[in-house]
Amino acid sequence: MRTSHLSKAITLFSLLVPASAVLAQANDVTTTNPGGSKVRIVRLSQVKGAVEIDRSIGRGFEPAIANLPIVEQNQLRTGVGIAEIEFEDNSSLRLAPNSSVEFPSLERDSSGATISSVHVIKGTAYISLLKPQSGKAPANQFALIFGARKLNLDPATHVRLELQGTKAKLAVLDGAVHVADANGQTTIPKKKTATFEVFDQGEPVVAKDVESTPFDSWDHTAASYHSNVGAFSAFNSPYSYGLSDMSYYGSFMNAGGCGSMWRPYFASAAWEPYSNGSWAWYPGAGYSWVSPYPWAWTPYHSGSWGYCDNVGWGWMPGGGWNGLNNVAGLAPAQSTLTGGPIRAPHMPVQPPLPRGASLIPVNTKPIAASEIASPTSFVFRKDSAGLGVPRETLGHLNKFSNESISRGSATTSVYTSVPQTGRADGRLTMSQSLATSVHRGYAPSTSTTSRDSYSSSFSGSSSGGGSSSNTRVTSTSTTSTASSGGGVKR
Repeated sequence: MRTSHLSKAITLFSLLVPASAVLAQANDVTTTNPGGSKVRIVRLSQVKGAVEIDRSIGRGFEPAIANLPIVEQNQLRTGVGIAEIEFEDNSSLRLAPNSSVEFPSLERDSSGATISSVHVIKGTAYISLLKPQSGKAPANQFALIFGARKLNLDPATHVRLELQGTKAKLAVLDGAVHVADANGQTTIPKKKTATFEVFDQGEPVVAKDVESTPFDSWDHTAASYHSNVGAFSAFNSPYSYGLSDMSYYGSFMNAGGCGSMWRPYFASAAWEPYSNGSWAWYPGAGYSWVSPYPWAWTPYHSGSWGYCDNVGWGWMPGGGWNGLNNVAGLAPAQSTLTGGPIRAPHMPVQPPLPRGASLIPVNTKPIAASEIASPTSFVFRKDSAGLGVPRETLGHLNKFSNESISRGSATTSVYTSVPQTGRADGRLTMSQSLATSVHRGYAPSTSTTSRDSYSSSFSGSSSGGGSSSNTRVTSTSTTSTASSGGGVKR
């Protein structure tokens, strides 16, 4: 499945990259680095459960939503929730439950290389950095900070950091980490774990193995998902960012006289790209449009949307890249394809009041979402446009998309995988249930658990995760069916 996904991504990228290879952003703030700037493209790429963000606008922590831009000095924290942040080169940061991070520095130097620092305040964080293509991309810098420690991570490094009181455990999942300490330098190789005293510079204690945790499988699958198209970041094109999402959740089509356009799956001619979303206020940039769909980054920060008769709304690449101030994507006032009016959302005319909301939801019509219909089936709904569909784990979506549009919905058999918890009864906590993943087809094992245990693990499994050596199958599945009129056969 990943080979097919990568092949599709290559085709998609070949269509996108000629349109624009120049990165542009409206809120370009210079830095102390000669020729540097604050022009960055960093987003909150996944939100599941209780996640909050402080966007450095004087409002403190607010509920977080997917596709919010992340800028310098922002803070992110999870309760019973998990979150992921994606950087320009498809490198990523993931937070397990009850964790907190901040972003002291998000800059870009004169060569175009990014300079990022992440301060882990508490909990567990996974960092997966991709390797740039030699001779084609500048070397990005990434600093991991915890307590009094600052580690400069090399590209192609994958680590898990757990803060436990005054100690920190750094598991090196891939690559190697070099640590400067009072005695010189210590190298922590792959598949080793180092324990640090957080508030001194003494030499860490290195163990010979890496213990598994309930969120390792979620991290592994998410990191693999991003690495599939990581090579495209070498072209320094904004279109490489979010390419995995676009190639999985939709495709380009020839829309007759309208030409080639990208459309999300599970979207009929009645679906509209700006019917549901939020306005997010950022001082200095104004309101930024945030769409809830899992693919909804690149198509709302570049190119344009237009309507084609008998086909519906589609996205076409072109022009520059819009950063926080992405309202340019709402213009022109007329469709470039038919001359008809674009039904764009009404942007607030003034900044939020001191006690007013800085995240303003927009719902001009009811929003549809695909979801788990039963312990053994998943329903794809018409006009959900991929909302609720987990990343990559449900296979090719085109067939289900066509069926849902013609019949109202389509249902496929699924099974779930849940992490090993270390408990004798196999029960998951509510937080651990967030790492449950759903997969299309029949369970590869007949092992079962009690209904109570299954119910706990099944809760919240609609977001993508993945199986690995530390997961176990908890259910079998039923035959794929389709229902008409938008209903679900239970």
